[in-house]
Amino acid sequence: MNNLLVMPILIPLCTAVILMFLKEKVLLQRWISVFSGILNLVLACVLVTRIHKEGIQTLQMGGWTPPYGIVFVGDMFAALLVLTASAVSLGILLYSFTSIGAERERFYYYTFFHFLLVGVYGSFLTGDIFNLFVFFEVMLISSYALISLGGTKLQLRETSKYLLINIVSSTLFVAAVAYLYAAVGTLNMAHLSQRIHEAGQGGVLNVIAVLFLIVFALKAGLFLFFWLPGSYSAPPAAIRALFGALLTKVGLYAIIRTFTLIFAEDPDFTNGWIASMAAATMILGALGAVAYNDIPRILNYNVIVSVGFVAFGLSAGTPDALDGAVFYLMHDMLGKALMFVLGGLMIAAAGTDRLERMGGLIRRYPLLGWSFFALALALAGIPPFSGFPGKVLIIRGGLDAGMLTLSLIGLGSSLLVLYSLIKVFRLAFWGNMPDTEPPKVNLKSGTAVAVGLLVLVILMGLGAERVNTYVSQAGEVLGSPRLYIEAVLKE
Repeated sequence: MNNLLVMPILIPLCTAVILMFLKEKVLLQRWISVFSGILNLVLACVLVTRIHKEGIQTLQMGGWTPPYGIVFVGDMFAALLVLTASAVSLGILLYSFTSIGAERERFYYYTFFHFLLVGVYGSFLTGDIFNLFVFFEVMLISSYALISLGGTKLQLRETSKYLLINIVSSTLFVAAVAYLYAAVGTLNMAHLSQRIHEAGQGGVLNVIAVLFLIVFALKAGLFLFFWLPGSYSAPPAAIRALFGALLTKVGLYAIIRTFTLIFAEDPDFTNGWIASMAAATMILGALGAVAYNDIPRILNYNVIVSVGFVAFGLSAGTPDALDGAVFYLMHDMLGKALMFVLGGLMIAAAGTDRLERMGGLIRRYPLLGWSFFALALALAGIPPFSGFPGKVLIIRGGLDAGMLTLSLIGLGSSLLVLYSLIKVFRLAFWGNMPDTEPPKVNLKSGTAVAVGLLVLVILMGLGAERVNTYVSQAGEVLGSPRLYIEAVLKE
C-alpha cells in the first residue's frame, strides 16, 4: 500500500477548502495556490520515480481487499499524466494572475480551479469505474462554475449548451455503470477485466462497451465534438487553456483505460468503432481549423484534431502505437496549454480575436510571435519538438497494423494543422497593421509563462529517448492488462 497515491487528490482538495474562506484576500489566494501547485508537482515526480523503480502502486482505502473496497492505482500511464497535468496547471495558474481579472479572482476562481484538479487527478488514479464517474462529476461541476464565471452573454449561452450535453453524458455514464454491474457483478477495473475475460466479450457486453464509448467520446470530443468549439470560446483564455489541456485529455484517458483493460477481449469490434471515429474527428477537426478566421475557434478545432490522433493510436493497438498515444497525450497537454496561453496573449495585444483586424504584432511583440511559430511546428510534429516522437510512433504503429488510410489521414491532418497555425502567424504578426493601432500592453508575465511551457515542449522533444523509457513502461501495461490485474488483485 502506498499513501502517496492519494496525495495529488488531497492537496488540491484541502487547498480548495481553505481558499473558500479567503474570498477577499486575493494575494493570499495566489500564494497558497502556487505553493499547492509546486507541492503537487514535486509529489508527482516522486510518484513517477517510485513506479519506475518498484512497479505499479496500489492503495486500498480502509484496508478493504480488492475488489470489495475503493482502490487507487498508480501505473506509469496514470503517473505520467498526473505529472504533466501538474506542470500544465501550475503554468496556467501563473498565467491567470495577470489575465483572469480581479472580479473572477474574488468570486472563487482559485477554489474552483483546485476542485477541478481534484477531479482530474482522481480520474487518473482511481481503480474503480464508479469512482471514475464521481471524479468526472467533481471535475465537471467545477468546470460549470469556471465557464460561467463572469456572466457575459456569450458565457451564459454556451454554459447552457455545455451543461446540457454533460448532464446527458453523465446520465448515460450512470446507466452504463449500472448495466455493467448487472452483467458482471463488480466495479473494480481489474476485476471487471478478469470477469469479462472469463465470460467472453460479446452480445450485451459489446453493447455496454459502445455505451461507454459514446459517454467518453462526448467528454473527450471524439467525433461527438459539436459542443466543443462554441463552449471553449466563451470563457477567458486561462480557463480555455485549462479546459483544452486537461478536460478532453481526461476523456481520452478514460477511453484508453477502458478499452485496453476492461473491454479488451474483442478488439476487432471496439477498435473498429474507435478507428472510424478517429478518422472522422481528424478530418472534420482539420477542416474546421482552416475554415475559420477567429483565433478561439481555430485553436478549438486544433484540440479536436489531436483527440482524433490519440484515438488513432489506440485503435491501432500495436506496442508502438500505444507508446505513441501516451507520448503524444503528454505532449498535447503541454502543447494545448501553450497554444491557448499564446492565443490569449495575442488577443490581448491586438484587442480583437479576428485575424483580419490584426497585423503587425511581430514588431511590438517579437518574442510572442516566434514562440507561436515554434508552437505551430511542435503541434504539426516537426522535429525537434515533442510532437514529433509521438506522431512517428503512432504512424509507425498504424502502418504495422495495416491502417494505411488512417495513417494518411493522420499525416494530412498534421499538414492542415500546420497550415491553420501558420495562417494565424502570418496574418496576426506579419499582416497589414490596422488603421488604428491598439495601445501596447504589458505581456511580460504571460509571455514568461508561455516561454516556460515552450521550453518544456522543446526539452521533451530533445529528451525523447529518456522520456520514452517511462512511456514504454506505461505502454507495456496498456498492452498487457495482466500486469495491471496482478498488481491490483495480488494474484
